[in-house]
Amino acid sequence: MQTINRFIYGPTPEERVSAWQTKLRGEGRTLDREMRQLDTETAKIKTSLKQAAKRGDVKSARVLARAIVRSSKQKDRLAVSKARLNSISMQLKEQLAMAKFTGSLQKSTEIMKLSNSLLKLPQISVTMREMSMEMTKAGIMEEMLDDIIDAEEDEELEEEADAEVDKVLFELTDGKLGQTGSVRTELPSLEDKMQDEEVDQEMERYRAQLDGLLSS
Repeated sequence: MQTINRFIYGPTPEERVSAWQTKLRGEGRTLDREMRQLDTETAKIKTSLKQAAKRGDVKSARVLARAIVRSSKQKDRLAVSKARLNSISMQLKEQLAMAKFTGSLQKSTEIMKLSNSLLKLPQISVTMREMSMEMTKAGIMEEMLDDIIDAEEDEELEEEADAEVDKVLFELTDGKLGQTGSVRTELPSLEDKMQDEEVDQEMERYRAQLDGLLSS
């Protein structure tokens, strides 16, 4: 009888919510992995920044500091997105409790708002779009307005204020970098140039890895 009902009426509210929460937990683990990778790459870049600072290479240090700022913003964004996934899960639990009395899942503006905010995050956008379509069919949500999603967050992620870069430089160099007279004035030796080229190559590798995480 249960199989017949499922064929006629589709999955029960309990089955729908259980499937959605499984997906939410999986996407949460994806974001956790992304944040750990960002931490690993950022730690490497911090090491390179300190090495650049010791050589008095302010230009390279500022480039690296800017990359650290971008990484920090991206990690914050991922952490907020993880919290939103958890909020959707909690909202679904409340929906399920209400369904025991009403017999069906109800429309939720909060779930729609949270889902909208996650659609443009590349790491989980496919799953969230699929879930959004399923929730729309289940009557929880209306059609998505993904053309205006997260515009402010995208702008914030791209804003790398000099003040933040200076703060990173100050903290990682114990206040030595960025002050008057911190740039060396003597001509670099051939050995220094060779070392700079090696560090530059290493820096580019770290930056490429970090950019891959930030744009994925």
